[in-house]
Amino acid sequence: MADAAVEFLLENLKQLLLYNANLILDIKVQVEFLYNDLSLFKAFLKDSTEKRSKHETLKELVKQIRDVVYEAEDAIDTFVAHAAVHKARKHIEKAFHIFDYPAKLRSVAKDIEQIRAKVKDIYENKKFGFEALHVGDGADRGTKEKKPPIVEEDNVVGFEDEAEKVINLLTGGSDELEVISIVGMPGLGKTTLAKMIYRDPKIEYEFYSRAWIYISQDYSRKEVFLNILSNFTQLTDSMYKMNDENLAKELCRILEKGKYLIVMDDVWSEEAWNDLKVAFPKNNKRSRILITSRIKRVARHANPSREPHNLRFLTPDESWRLLQRRALGAENCPEELVKDGKHIANECRGLPLAIVVIGGILLQKGTDWWEQVAKSVDAYIAMDQEKRMDNFIALSYNHLPYHLKACFIYFGMFPEDCEIPVWKLVRLWIAEGFIQQKEEMSLEDIGEEYLEDLVNRNLVMVGLYRSNGKIKTCRIHDMLHEFCTKEAKEENFFQEIKNFDQCTYMSSNPALERYRRLCIHSRVLNYISTKPVGPRVRSFLCFSNEETILQAEHISSIPGAFKLLRVLDAKSIIFTRFPTDLTQLVHLRYIVLSSNFKVLPVAFSSLWNIQTLVIVTSSRTLEIKADIWKMIQLRHLKTNASTALPGPLSKSRKSKDDALMIGSLQTLSTVSPESCTEDVFARAPNLKVLGIRGQLAKLLENKSGSMLFDSLGKLSHLENLKLLNDVFPRPPSEGKLTNLPQRYKFPPKLKKLTLSDTLLDWNDMSTLGMLENLEILKLKDNAFKGEWWQPEDGGFRALRILHIGRSDLVSWNASARHFPRLKHLFIKHCSSLEALPSGFADISSLQLVELYCTTRSAAASARIIQEKKKQMQVEQSTRGTGFKLSIYPPDQ
Repeated sequence: MADAAVEFLLENLKQLLLYNANLILDIKVQVEFLYNDLSLFKAFLKDSTEKRSKHETLKELVKQIRDVVYEAEDAIDTFVAHAAVHKARKHIEKAFHIFDYPAKLRSVAKDIEQIRAKVKDIYENKKFGFEALHVGDGADRGTKEKKPPIVEEDNVVGFEDEAEKVINLLTGGSDELEVISIVGMPGLGKTTLAKMIYRDPKIEYEFYSRAWIYISQDYSRKEVFLNILSNFTQLTDSMYKMNDENLAKELCRILEKGKYLIVMDDVWSEEAWNDLKVAFPKNNKRSRILITSRIKRVARHANPSREPHNLRFLTPDESWRLLQRRALGAENCPEELVKDGKHIANECRGLPLAIVVIGGILLQKGTDWWEQVAKSVDAYIAMDQEKRMDNFIALSYNHLPYHLKACFIYFGMFPEDCEIPVWKLVRLWIAEGFIQQKEEMSLEDIGEEYLEDLVNRNLVMVGLYRSNGKIKTCRIHDMLHEFCTKEAKEENFFQEIKNFDQCTYMSSNPALERYRRLCIHSRVLNYISTKPVGPRVRSFLCFSNEETILQAEHISSIPGAFKLLRVLDAKSIIFTRFPTDLTQLVHLRYIVLSSNFKVLPVAFSSLWNIQTLVIVTSSRTLEIKADIWKMIQLRHLKTNASTALPGPLSKSRKSKDDALMIGSLQTLSTVSPESCTEDVFARAPNLKVLGIRGQLAKLLENKSGSMLFDSLGKLSHLENLKLLNDVFPRPPSEGKLTNLPQRYKFPPKLKKLTLSDTLLDWNDMSTLGMLENLEILKLKDNAFKGEWWQPEDGGFRALRILHIGRSDLVSWNASARHFPRLKHLFIKHCSSLEALPSGFADISSLQLVELYCTTRSAAASARIIQEKKKQMQVEQSTRGTGFKLSIYPPDQ
């Protein structure tokens, strides 16, 4: 995409001129000229965002800009990569003998000059509706008034009667296992209806044991079984190592015990049902399976004796009501918009997806656009329903601000129906250069703002919310996913690789040489074995569900084939040793590696552009020898091992450039306690997330332990802290923490605290209760030890969420005044707990209590709290959000 390409190259050139000018001394003049020309192109692309779809001349000019920017980017990136390697070998001048880069850039400059003349002609002669040219830095982007997000409703317009019919089918009938199906064309709302049913109180009551799974066209049998199992039991290492047949048997064994409901969303073929049905026992306990599919043949195959439920289209009145909700937030349309609004709703022909997509345009554009949109939809009258839907999506896409287009198309790189973690999505957007810095906002905050904008435009669906109300996971509809992949192909934005036949074709396909991004969905080793070459590939993302062990002969395949990578997500690829060639990929910004290695070598220091580094290792410890303090862009370092960090240089050895590093690092997780020194934290004063894993108890026995908390207290921006006491290989009792430090030694802005295996005494809770900003407290297994807990008055004033994991707690004496703002309470594996505090019924904010494998008496006390809550609600004649109680197993 031209917009994203120009944005990224501008920022890239800026970074080069500021921090690595020594690498580009011989082409600095050309780089500065290029920077000025790109600023002109950026202004033009911004001004032409909504015009180019109407004028072929503009569309062609944008394509020319994209291609020449890619060419310039390739020349500069290749030069920098070679210069960096030769600099390391003290022979930077030899880079020029490999390729005449100044000559190449002069050639690119001629092409740019021709395009610049065309752009200036458009502005000077005010062609295509353009006004005078204003070249700025784009800082005003996204500063328009922010509209409040639309919260998706459980009771969607027009689905009430549909939901009731399917609920009756699920709760009625015989004792035998039955398959109920919902069928309908894409965009009709099958998934929305199924979710509405899944969350219905009747279904929650009838089916405590239930699971939701997306199937889609490309699914992994093993992954499906693991995902379903995760809803009923804690997944173990042995389960992950099972093959799909053994997983099916294990799932069948667990489901056999009781009544269950499995929702299988988006099933595409009879083969898929045949492949998966073996795991669902016919246990004569009124269990049910709910299938959604766009293909009626699939539904009839799954249950030949019952006709599938055909989802109807919305009526004109329902369509109009839905459009008002999506475009205005409520059904209160101003009189002057009713005519155009009803016309738009009618032209959507009862298809909910079309209505919400158009509603997203109207919401963002405001009331002035209703007439224009009404005229636009008239052009689609003669089209069939699916073609009409494609055009509605294109209309919404064309109206996106230029900075959101690449972010939206990027969703197509993820597998269909994939639940995408927001932290990962936003960090990828940042690495790809889609997000540029604005004053007083972090890149991560800007990225989350972009995502909320796409959600408000009804182009992205929310999967899960975090406890703080922010979006945790998201996904897009199948039809929107198809649009993204088609648009990406036209724009040369990314290329999908899904099977071996395609891999065979791809490796020998000259077109591979022009691709910018690759997303691998399956058979990774087959693809790598073909020895592909991608000189222009900037992103390599692997989404395979199966782990691939990369043997010695293939270790260098990826860094050897794709020398200009910015993004490498290889989580499902297991490297048997560290790929040394990786250290030559100096453009890398985002990297996820899976391995069994215990050391990150010194050579890794050469990757000065790294922003996000994620390492998943089978080792319990990881030593980072690379000088991460010289990686001035590093923002997030995440590992699953107890990680030893290199110590910063002493004050006498610090260079003048060291100040550049201060403030970049936001995430450190998980690091060893020994690495949590004052010097380390002094280099990362803006840390927001910190995870510490290791032998905390041993450390706290000596002076170093006191120094640890002294250092923590100085992290004034830290919001999320994890303390994971590693007791391996000693008995848990030997790893007990003696006590917690005083409250002033905790970070002042701490909002979330997680403790695991710390075996603290419940009296230490008085310290935690005094943390005035603490909102979320997660006490994992064996965090506290003791049979009795009496909270102190005046504590936990801000606490909203409390998790208590495995514990020997018996008596918990508390009242509403001890947890005045508590909203969610989760109790798991507290097998001795006699009862929940009865006073919790008086906590007005309490909305959810979840008990998992506790005692019958604890479950009974929770039900008493539930009844009191209901009675209080009736007496006060309030509706509110209600109170929800969840108990497993249900017979407790």
